[in-house]
Order: sequence, then C-alpha cells, then structure tokens
Amino acid sequence: MKKIIKAVLPVAGFGTRFLPATKAIPKEMLPIIDKPLIEYAVEEAVNAGIEEIIFVTSHTKVAIENHFDTNFELEEKLQKNSKHEFIPLINPENFKNVRFTYVRQKSPNGLGDAINHTSHLINDEPFAILLADDLIFSEESCLSQLKIVYESLGSSVIGVNEVPQDEISKYGVIDPKYVDSNIKVNNIVEKPSINDAPSNLAVVGRYILDNEIFKYLERTKKDSSNEIQLTDAIKLMLTDHEVFACKYKGNKFDCGSKKGFVAATVFKGLQDEVISKAIYDLVQKS
Repeated sequence: MKKIIKAVLPVAGFGTRFLPATKAIPKEMLPIIDKPLIEYAVEEAVNAGIEEIIFVTSHTKVAIENHFDTNFELEEKLQKNSKHEFIPLINPENFKNVRFTYVRQKSPNGLGDAINHTSHLINDEPFAILLADDLIFSEESCLSQLKIVYESLGSSVIGVNEVPQDEISKYGVIDPKYVDSNIKVNNIVEKPSINDAPSNLAVVGRYILDNEIFKYLERTKKDSSNEIQLTDAIKLMLTDHEVFACKYKGNKFDCGSKKGFVAATVFKGLQDEVISKAIYDLVQKS
C-alpha cells in the first residue's frame, strides 16, 4: 500500500459570505485568534505525515503563497528587536521539510473541478483533501483518524458526522452499510431534502481518495449550478470501487459561515486562560 504523502487544499473561492473583509484578504487568511484558518488545515495535514501541500488557488490568493513563504525581512527585524519567541511562529519547524505547490483554478467551477486540476501532480498515488472551512479540533486529528481507516482497509475514506435534520440539505449525505466495525458507503447524495436523505451522516471536508477518482471526475457532468461536484464523482466511483466512511471524533466548526467562524473563535479563546477570562467577563456584563 502506497503512503499518503500529498494533500490537496482547495482555496480558490471568493469568500462572498465574509464581504467586505474578503475583498482584499482571502477568507482562508482570516484568523481564529492569532492563526489564519488555512494554517490549521496545513498543520493537520503535516501532523498526519503529509509531505506536499497542493493549494488549488486563484490570482486573488497571493497572500496564502506569501504566508507559507519565508519572510526574511520580518525575521531579521524580530532578531534585531530580541523578539526571538515569534520566529518559530512565522517559520514553524514542522513546515521546513514540507513542499508547497500552487495550482491556479481559472474560474470557480466547483470542488470537483478544483481537485481535477491536481491530477498531473498526484499521478498514481492516493491523496488527502482538506477543506479549510471545516475546522475540527480533536485530540487525534480528523485526517489522522481517516488515515487509520485507510491503512486498515486499503480503500478510499471520507469523513462524516451526524448533523441535525434541518441542516441535511447543506451537505453530501451517505447511505451507510455497517460491515463489522466499519461504515461502507452504499450511496452518496449531494444536498438532499430531508425526505430524500438516506441517513443523517453528512460528509465533512476531509477525504483520502484513490487516484482513480480522476477518471470519474472526467466523466462527471456539471450540476444545476454549472459546477462539477466531488460528491457526484465519488457516487460514480462507487460502481467500481469500495469507499468507506470514518465517523470522526472531534468538535467541528463550519468557518465558511459567520456563525461557525465566531463559534470556532470563542471555542479556541476559551482554551486560553487570559482570553477565556475576558470572554467570561464580557458575558457577565452583557
């Protein structure tokens, strides 16, 4: 079985729900406390053994490239001002041997199209996909949990969690078949109505996929929004290949929404002694 050493992070979206903040700043660069949202996803990938991060980006996302590049001027200034404690924050030790690659998606034609832009870099390897909007805090990272399932079964794995019925229509939803202690995906439906949903297990932004997915992405037709959906390609792949689901453990926040972004910020803030006190004091005054 081939090791999973590459991860794709699609970041080409416009972030319209966060305008005007995202007019000049990529949504993925908005901070949860003091760290950009995208860095949480990169950390999760690197800590799971990923050696190459492939960003699917656009011409508006240069700030992401700059963030993961070396800033010699800033480092030199910190050295001169004896602010040495900040240097590991701008140049994390665990990123030093990671390769950062950038592919541009010329127009936003859906997640499936974004993933398909990386086929020449993935070649014949299995690979991970992380959507930075889905921020997951857990003792063992969500991707690491998926990796355990993948290494046990040797098949593609998608992350899932239970969602309330009134939120079902926002997600891809699986039809699960329970095999021993594993969850096999019988079918997957993109944004079903409550009545048509096969379960309450929704797909979150973590995947480990076999490179065969690119064959099905090429065959996937555009949906009603004129986009190519990864969910539809996975549905096609199910006709020939087994796909499993991992019901991960952790606290997930949809940071693509303002509500989820604020909730993630508060959750992270409560883990800091000083910030948590400020939050409690503010709540008491309200």
